Amino acid sequence: MSSTILRNCRLVSPGIDLERADILIEAGKIVQVSAGTIEKAGAAVIDASGLMAMPGFVDVHCHGRNNCDFSDGSAEGVATMAQHKLEEGVTTLLPTTLTLPEETLEAAMRSIAAYKQNYCKIPAVHLEGPFINPKCTGAQNPAYVRKPDIEEVKRLNAIFPVKKVTFAVEQEGGAKLVGDLLAMGITPSCTHSAAKYTEFQAAYTNGLRNLSHFCNQMSPLHHRDIGLVGAGLLHNDVFAELICDKLHISPAMIQLVFKVKGPDHVVLITDAMRAAGMPDGEYTLGGLPVLVSGGAARLKEGGALAGSTLQLATAIKNIYEVTGLPLKELVRSSSLSAATALGLKGIGKIEAGYAADIALLDRDFVCKATMVDGELRYDAR
Repeated sequence: MSSTILRNCRLVSPGIDLERADILIEAGKIVQVSAGTIEKAGAAVIDASGLMAMPGFVDVHCHGRNNCDFSDGSAEGVATMAQHKLEEGVTTLLPTTLTLPEETLEAAMRSIAAYKQNYCKIPAVHLEGPFINPKCTGAQNPAYVRKPDIEEVKRLNAIFPVKKVTFAVEQEGGAKLVGDLLAMGITPSCTHSAAKYTEFQAAYTNGLRNLSHFCNQMSPLHHRDIGLVGAGLLHNDVFAELICDKLHISPAMIQLVFKVKGPDHVVLITDAMRAAGMPDGEYTLGGLPVLVSGGAARLKEGGALAGSTLQLATAIKNIYEVTGLPLKELVRSSSLSAATALGLKGIGKIEAGYAADIALLDRDFVCKATMVDGELRYDAR
């Protein structure tokens, strides 16, 4: 059995921050972590001096990168995005679709099903829409909004696994859809929604525990009805996904969410669109024209935020600078929280028995190398 030793890294994993550590990897799994030197005859040694080793990042909400979009239905585009996500330390990715016709979504699912799993892992898909509130579309195309339909989810899931569906729980049949999704092993999530707190409560009773891009395109906190933002802050067991680019939510709001919920119930996401990793210019999202300036993506008509160009390594840098919390706590938000929220087993920690999914970052949080199942799949050292 081949062995690899990751030598002399700073190890940052949930609850652990070792200034100097060795990691022994065999058959794609972490076998041993030590603050001392690990010796293993015949093992390949990777020198990680000066780099932080963190659990590979998990991005459960990403539409695109490098001028590709998962809704394009291009198998080549899927591989391109999966490859470039390694550059930001992502080892597990949920391609995220948009509010589009079912035939377009079917083509997207087929292109993802064709992916060879040779870059980052793609275990399943996140459907954002089409069952959203037509008054809260944001950058989603209102022409394709429709009522919750578990049969459509089943048809798409038959092509490639669906792991998460984001929808508006106040829509007709929305609360019931929560239970139907859970029965399929799919995580229900709410956003693009004007739900009142009582409507959230009905969905919560049925098992809703996730809010997509928290604070964005959801009913705000108000002293007479706390809405979805208030619900996310009030209920400790609800996972709040944050786009921490300091644009979608302010630094003060980032501080507040982390103070109230703690890193174990905050999930960092990018909500990245095709302009991520690309220069400023004109792009599209779901067929709608988007202008990107200074890294901010906005609809050409109306100026609504249209996803982001954020990368996850930058997101964890931002929350570290904004909150001042220890990295050994914050690192939960970039990996373990998402894995827990979606029931993804064996990832999110650097400890014995877990998959050897590891991001190596420098002191400026720039990803220098990424390992997936113990294989070095990106290396810019």
